[in-house]
Amino acid sequence: MSIRFAGIGIDHRHIFGMAANLMAEGAEFVGWWTEGHPGTLDGFVKRFPDVPRVEDWRRLLDDPAIDLILISCIPRDRAEYAIAAMEAGKDVMVDKPGCTTFDQLARIREVQARTGRIWSVDFSERFEVPSVTAAADLVAEGAIGRVVQTVGLGPHRLNRATRPDWFFDRDAYGGILTDIASHQIDQFLFFTGSDSAEITHAAVENYANTSDPGLQDFGEIVLRSNQGRGYIRVDWYTPDALPNWGDGRLTILGADGYIELRKYVDVGGREGTDSLILANGDRCEVIDAREAGLPYFPRLIADVQDRTETAMAQTHCFTVMELALQAQAMAEGRA
Repeated sequence: MSIRFAGIGIDHRHIFGMAANLMAEGAEFVGWWTEGHPGTLDGFVKRFPDVPRVEDWRRLLDDPAIDLILISCIPRDRAEYAIAAMEAGKDVMVDKPGCTTFDQLARIREVQARTGRIWSVDFSERFEVPSVTAAADLVAEGAIGRVVQTVGLGPHRLNRATRPDWFFDRDAYGGILTDIASHQIDQFLFFTGSDSAEITHAAVENYANTSDPGLQDFGEIVLRSNQGRGYIRVDWYTPDALPNWGDGRLTILGADGYIELRKYVDVGGREGTDSLILANGDRCEVIDAREAGLPYFPRLIADVQDRTETAMAQTHCFTVMELALQAQAMAEGRA
């Protein structure tokens, strides 16, 4: 028997993957609520036509048969709903960023510790990308030796005409490093095996969209731990001719080789997604990793049922968001 889940807030399209991947593992989507009529609404209803919308989000928290709450509302509001859900005895999966301020993170930590509920952020650039699963298996097998550095690139298409007002409000989305770069921080910690890290450089800019002063369209981070070093670049510059929303890449450098992931597109290479390039002492090849699987979702279901931490350690989730907030503060001169 699997779990039952509900959704609060569908303001970001990441809710589509969060829900669909749980359903693919047998979880039952039983209800959802969102405020108003966000631009995602029509597509969401078309994708999940048999799941009822409720008039009051509290009804979902009051339902004892619901195990897990998915949250993908405006980023600045996610912490409040997550805290309310945990206080009501529900586990939580939040779209990234899981929170937008240090105060929110402190409150989430306190409530999670007190209630013992799961607070999990769906870092989709790892959890929803099969080539990352394949890379993790290769690293665990020792294919590239000790990992000493990651380089994570997170370009995105602006799609200005479809963006809601909150997208251009710094306080609403939390800043580009809190938001997008949390993905790459997660991957750095995971692949280097680091429990913590130090932000040594962080910067944000608005180079190309100065008519929208609240938008940060470029960001970068340099970080290090006692296990390795990392570089992160994120931006909103994906050109229109690219056939998808962004040429996201991850390079994992080991002492005995390297892996490069061309996650969503391989311009000039293989068609489709999830190309994995492996080079070491014995192999130099491109691997089609599209069928490597997405273990985060069945593991999270098991964690909800068994009270375990197989999908992601709770401390790891907190550390990713803490580092993202630290980087954002440093970049804005608040650290």
